[in-house]
Amino acid sequence: MSSELTIAMPKGRIFEEAYQMLIEAGFKLPEEVEMSRKLMIEIPEENIRFILAKPMDVPVYVEHGVADIGIAGKDVLMEQQRNVHELLDLKISKCHIASAGLPNTEMDEIAPRIATKYPNIAMNYYKGIGEQVEIIELNGSVELAPMIGLADRIVDIVSTGRTLKENGLVEYEHIADVSSRLIANPVSYRMKNERIQEIVSRLKKVVK
Repeated sequence: MSSELTIAMPKGRIFEEAYQMLIEAGFKLPEEVEMSRKLMIEIPEENIRFILAKPMDVPVYVEHGVADIGIAGKDVLMEQQRNVHELLDLKISKCHIASAGLPNTEMDEIAPRIATKYPNIAMNYYKGIGEQVEIIELNGSVELAPMIGLADRIVDIVSTGRTLKENGLVEYEHIADVSSRLIANPVSYRMKNERIQEIVSRLKKVVK
């Protein structure tokens, strides 16, 4: 019997999409999982255990080895730069990171301010194009920042663009494409290589 594999998954839509992919890839998982309060789901038939976490916490669990593999958004991986192996682009939950602001506005020439939940991504992007900016880290309602004069631009995740439009903002720069990736803990990847590779090759077949 192979040793148990622990998979960290983000709660919500990504979990549902990724779980469906595992079923399509031929893993014997219950069609319906009761998601409401559970933080861990045991699947004895497949010797798999799921840990359900906040999206930002998945790479932390994988890096520290409490999960062997996990599913994380490329945005989280770019922001956190954790010591994990990126194994496969699952091509689900696609969106992108962009800068946005009020229409027809220029950035402040002397000290442009950028509000974001992604300070590292924003800093690296502007450094890369030779702009010196001040980063203002916010945890929610980033769209508010240009409207109240806190920042010239925001850097955020955009999926449909509806939130920007509803707040009277326009997209300025496309920074990076984002989708969900399968990641692995480096030690687990060595110790449980066969098991992990099997998951990768089975999932590859169902990636759309």
